[in-house]
Amino acid sequence: MADQERQDALLELLNTTPVVGEAVQDLLADPEAAEVWQRAHGGHGTAEERRHLVRARDALQAVVRGSGPASTLAPLLEDVASHPRLSPAGVSWEIDVPADRRMAVDAVLAWSALQETMPGRLRPCANEECLRFLIDRSKTNKGRWCSMAVCGNRMKARRHYQRTRDAAAE
Repeated sequence: MADQERQDALLELLNTTPVVGEAVQDLLADPEAAEVWQRAHGGHGTAEERRHLVRARDALQAVVRGSGPASTLAPLLEDVASHPRLSPAGVSWEIDVPADRRMAVDAVLAWSALQETMPGRLRPCANEECLRFLIDRSKTNKGRWCSMAVCGNRMKARRHYQRTRDAAAE
């Protein structure tokens, strides 16, 4: 899986707890829906895989939001081994992890790679009512919203309303 695909899979996992209306939805709470999601993202769809995935998602969300230290991810990597593999192209590393933990471990590894190659680019949406995340791939690194069409427009409209209301009050 390419780096961009890993990043996208991580972002999709982090965004499985959107706010719909005013309520938080967990897209992995329903076993059948979770199985479909897991299979669509390369998993097996088992209940054990889902359990590890939810645990990884929750820990990663806290770390990215800054409400939990990176050390909370350590238990997700227990007993994971990496082995070198030689080929004419050079050395690559294969991760040895039980199948039901693979998706969770891949998510943590994708987060780590982002931290290393694109520090600060994975972040929560600036809309405080939104629980989604974004990866800012822009040159300027000024992306603030998970979606310009949804949160960006909403926040801009609120600021405009506030300015016009404040100006009318003067």
